[in-house]
Amino acid sequence: MFGGEFFFIIIVAFLLFGSKNLPDVVRGYAKILATLKNATNEIKNEIQKSVDVNDIDASIKNITGNFTQEVDKVKSTVASSSADFGKNILEEQQTTISQITEEVEDVTGPIKRQM
Repeated sequence: MFGGEFFFIIIVAFLLFGSKNLPDVVRGYAKILATLKNATNEIKNEIQKSVDVNDIDASIKNITGNFTQEVDKVKSTVASSSADFGKNILEEQQTTISQITEEVEDVTGPIKRQM
């Protein structure tokens, strides 16, 4: 079947273009097919690059999102730790200040009375 169809196409080509012009027509047709094939390959490559870039972008967003979450966790941990640390220092200072105040009052009490 395929051989008969091909043979029919060759006969029609000879009738339309003649035996002298047929090689030029075939070369032109081959150039058109090669150009079409190259354009198709370029489009495929651009689509593949776009998909790769989108995959890379998605991967980068995922990585940066995870990194941001970890940084936020560390920030909150440091903030709570520093708040607790500051609170502990303040309590210790207040305790120390009250002790010093009591000691000063103990020492100055008898001195004030003597005056």
